[in-house]
Amino acid sequence: MNGLMMDYPLTTNTILEYGNSVYHHKKIITYLPNGARHEYSFGDMYKRCKKLANALTQKFGITKGDMVGTFAWNHGPHVELYYGISGIGAVCHTINIRLSSGQIEYIINNSEDKVIFIDATLVPLLEKIAPLLETVEHYVLINAAADFKTTLPNTIHYEELIADQPEYFEWPELNENDACAMCYTSGTTGLPKGVLYSHRSTYLHATALMAPNAANISNKDTILLIVPQFHVMAWGFPYVCLLSGSTMVMPSSNLNPEAIINMLQVEKITKANGVPTIWMGVYHELKKNPPKEKLALKEYLVGGSAVPKSLMEGFDKDFGIIGGQAWGMTETSPLGTVSRLQSKHEELSDAEKLTIRAKQGVAIPGVEIRIVNDDGTLAPHDGKTMGELQVKGAWVISAYFKTKNQDTFTADGWFRTGDVSTIDEDGFMEIKDRTKDLIKSGGEWISSVALESALMAHPKIKEAAVIAIPDEKWMEKPLASIVLMDKEDGVSDEELIELLSKDFVKYQIPKDYVFINEVPKTSVGKFDKKEIRRLFSEGKLS
Repeated sequence: MNGLMMDYPLTTNTILEYGNSVYHHKKIITYLPNGARHEYSFGDMYKRCKKLANALTQKFGITKGDMVGTFAWNHGPHVELYYGISGIGAVCHTINIRLSSGQIEYIINNSEDKVIFIDATLVPLLEKIAPLLETVEHYVLINAAADFKTTLPNTIHYEELIADQPEYFEWPELNENDACAMCYTSGTTGLPKGVLYSHRSTYLHATALMAPNAANISNKDTILLIVPQFHVMAWGFPYVCLLSGSTMVMPSSNLNPEAIINMLQVEKITKANGVPTIWMGVYHELKKNPPKEKLALKEYLVGGSAVPKSLMEGFDKDFGIIGGQAWGMTETSPLGTVSRLQSKHEELSDAEKLTIRAKQGVAIPGVEIRIVNDDGTLAPHDGKTMGELQVKGAWVISAYFKTKNQDTFTADGWFRTGDVSTIDEDGFMEIKDRTKDLIKSGGEWISSVALESALMAHPKIKEAAVIAIPDEKWMEKPLASIVLMDKEDGVSDEELIELLSKDFVKYQIPKDYVFINEVPKTSVGKFDKKEIRRLFSEGKLS
């Protein structure tokens, strides 16, 4: 027997209509690539989405299921593309601007984008590969001066595209299971793979994300969206902000610590998202040049990789700002778990609370997680037994776009994350490493993530990345790559070994250290250990 409820499709159009109806007065503020500040309301954005929908259908002939690419920074027009493209039943494909030319070429041809919207500052990146793009018929220039010159064919300026379009557009009836957006993985272990999100998964993810036990977002918040819109749809925040009525602040290409701190101060940001490397830079700049007035920032929301405990502790003690740790992947939309203290933790010491907060946290409603041993059995929730993290849920993929990938999913339908983790008796999950980054020395596992967090607690160390290198006796051993705060400050190997000996047994502690200028990063700001391993194998890591 079915329930007697209305059929109310959960679509991005539903999100847009709600945001315009209830929060039309709320603002989207953009710091443009040229430094200029632009502000307009959700209501203004809504009208422009309708104009965009008309332009896409009437001028370009875009229909349901067509792929439309975006190659752009975080700003108001990019938010319009999120809603205008998916609103007509097409798929908003956000292209990672930080991938290699070869990867970008592959992604665009694989997705079969018909139109690409591109920021003027990014045009040179596509000009080099435009002749190789097989399906692109038009390029739309965003934030481009009237006299902007480009070799891209069939171009039109964004404002010109929508200028003469009506503000009325009747959204088509969409099935909530229709595709609405797509991101590709960063391709660190091969060619990037497409993750195709549905309207339903996007809606459910957004409602779960703003809940108190997740990001805890409301109409009282002003949120700085540092996470790129091409990285898992900015973690879903452009959808969350319309549902919650939060003011959106978009930094475009202004991502250096000084620019971010300026936005935090001027706009009175209450929450912001970003990967740990962003927050490391912000923290060190704040320490160097403390703000004259206390920041309004209450919490920075972090994902992408583990946050060093020392960074969380520094923000806590020095600035009274809490770090909210979460875990997720492109394949999980991305939110899977969040680490928030519970009432049972109130009596713990600050150090004990920090240990819990530094874990990746508990699964949020709509997601299930489990740890599986090598023999296929489920690991106990003891906080010690390590195994592969597997996940399923309402916004977790069931397959990659145009890819045969049976090994990525278990026979009973769980997604294999490739993360090695533990879960404790309270359900708090902790990432120990990526499968490919775990170090096995003399038959014993060593977590590179734990070593990195401990090394970055040293006051003279800015970044630390640990990889496995061959060893005649133990098969593998850890090597630590260190970036110092100040190149003039020396840190001896003996000093680092002594530091680590407080928390690690002898076989786990690296005996080999190299000091480098910068840890290589992936396109989304994570430590690129694949590149570090390549540099080591070629004798260039020094």
